Amino acid sequence: MSDKITIHQGQLKVPSHPVIPFIEGDGVGKEIWQAAQTIFDKAIEKAYQGKRKVVWKEVLAGEKSFNLNGSWLPDDTMQAFKDYLVGIKGPLTTPVGGGIRSLNVALRQELDLFVCLRPVRWFKGVETPIKYPEKVNMTIFRENTEDIYAGIEWMQGSAEAKKLYHFLKDEMGVKKIRFPETSSFGIKPVSVEGSERLIRSAIEYAITNKLPSVTLVHKGNIMKFTEGGFKQWGYELAEREFSAKTFTMNQYDKLKKSEGKAAADAALKTAKESNKVIINDVIADAFLQNTLLKPEAYSVIATLNLNGDYVSDQLAAMVGGIGIAPGANINYLSGHAIFEATHGTAPDIAGQNQANPSSLLLSGVMMFDYLGWSEVGELITQAMEKLFQRGQATVDLARFMTNGQTLSTTAFTQAMIENL
Repeated sequence: MSDKITIHQGQLKVPSHPVIPFIEGDGVGKEIWQAAQTIFDKAIEKAYQGKRKVVWKEVLAGEKSFNLNGSWLPDDTMQAFKDYLVGIKGPLTTPVGGGIRSLNVALRQELDLFVCLRPVRWFKGVETPIKYPEKVNMTIFRENTEDIYAGIEWMQGSAEAKKLYHFLKDEMGVKKIRFPETSSFGIKPVSVEGSERLIRSAIEYAITNKLPSVTLVHKGNIMKFTEGGFKQWGYELAEREFSAKTFTMNQYDKLKKSEGKAAADAALKTAKESNKVIINDVIADAFLQNTLLKPEAYSVIATLNLNGDYVSDQLAAMVGGIGIAPGANINYLSGHAIFEATHGTAPDIAGQNQANPSSLLLSGVMMFDYLGWSEVGELITQAMEKLFQRGQATVDLARFMTNGQTLSTTAFTQAMIENL
């Protein structure tokens, strides 16, 4: 018997045989989904001895959907994710031309999946471009519905661009546009509500998982009211809603100004000894540099959309590449969540039995943890670690490993199953 996942008073209610919709994906999507589903089912069986099982429900999107029914993202697919709360997907092609700007963005916007969650850690045996990859262990909370994802733009030369320019010049007194006749324009909305719900989720995650800090990454030194607002609202939220469990560097600065550095240092030391989560902030460009110089200084990251895009990919590269980077898009209020491979469709290797299913597998680990089925994720993660330590991986990773042994997608799948 199968059933839907539901949510009650903020808590997911997961039946023993939940229905989980999935999108196979384009390009290598078919291969990596088949690999991942096989491993998921074997891990569930091993963990629960038949007492639990996922009922997978395929829904269509992307090229497969377009070729079958002429729609890149059918209403039935969106409704399935709404109805069943939790889903998983492979990589999707972005349609060329008009219509949907991005299938991934459409899903996130329609379901209001305001957190893009990207945990980044190193697996022993994976070659990386940095000397101490074991120091990289961060979880990124990237805002998923505002900033550049709002997509408010006007092309240079268009009537709308000219109208906006004249409004800015004549009504708002803006004089800083150097080449108005050839400028395109973009507006990035950043709200109090959008910022607070993202940062609140990051702080709650840090408290629940007993992590030491939440860092607000922003460019508030230049964009003072959008990204600067994000920083300010984050500090205010922490001090208003989490005062018993956090200590902010905003409080530190106020103490330093009023009572001196020694008093501020003492308060910070006491907060750390009391296992309070330290809330701090850093300018985005400095953060990108610091992740290379002192990655151990950071734990949970909360940031806006564009910054989060850069940060996520850089950190993934630091631990071996986007091929082993998982991701999720979550609304912690409604319970809706879509877990996904973070890489592209890789059409150049599609159908060649070379694709690496690790990103989708690790996204599945995140999904099972979200459902409270952590035993499944532990089995998958441990099996993957065993293979990587032996130098066994698909070609994208094996070619860089000392004594690397290249496995096809199907051979990697079989090796994972044997090591569960």
